[in-house]
Amino acid sequence: MGPIGVGRRVFLPSRPGRIEDAGVRRIQKIRTMVGLGAFIWVSLSYRLAENLNDAAKDRFNQSWITVLALSVTFPVLVGILVALARPAQRRELLRRAGRPLGAIVAIFAGMFLFPLQVLTGFGNGLFAGNLPMTIVEHTATVVTIVWVLPFVVYGISMSLVHVFRTADIHETVPPLIAMTVVWEMLLVDVFTGAYAGVPGPLRMIMLVGAPISVTAVGLWELHRLRVHYGLRLRGALLR
Repeated sequence: MGPIGVGRRVFLPSRPGRIEDAGVRRIQKIRTMVGLGAFIWVSLSYRLAENLNDAAKDRFNQSWITVLALSVTFPVLVGILVALARPAQRRELLRRAGRPLGAIVAIFAGMFLFPLQVLTGFGNGLFAGNLPMTIVEHTATVVTIVWVLPFVVYGISMSLVHVFRTADIHETVPPLIAMTVVWEMLLVDVFTGAYAGVPGPLRMIMLVGAPISVTAVGLWELHRLRVHYGLRLRGALLR
């Protein structure tokens, strides 16, 4: 019943017979760590963040925006797959999309609890009367900090790593969505002026580094799935 244990059940793919390539996962982790290190170094070196804590907050905000982009891209891609699939396979595709959709609902429900606590007054003792805080408000605050916050942080991390567990649909779906979303995030970064103040060449590297590297890893993953496991893009249509 702990937040991480529940998070594993909610955010990790679990379709029986699913193929997971250990080599691809290892490269993805290395790419993520290199990207995180570059982000922190640039943020601190060029005063985009005053300290490591501010850099971590910026990274969290960036991760949450990516989750938002994923949640928008997911139904669009599923809709395309359902439209292209044979009528006999559409029900199975929608069934497989149920758990990824549940992961999206769970992460948004967790995030919604934070503004809900403020709006209902539990966060500032609105219902406390003459007392510092009622038992209910204490309980709500403790549950939010001890359970909901770890669940949300873990959920965001796993949603990005496993692309909202879309491997439950088919192994080729996560790299397809990941490659799409990183280029969407590039547009977001350009229009919001990300890395403003960083020298031009380095800023360009930081902007295009993520989409290029994620695309390269995604194409490599699709290649390995096809060569080593016989899984092709048309398999996402259950053909």
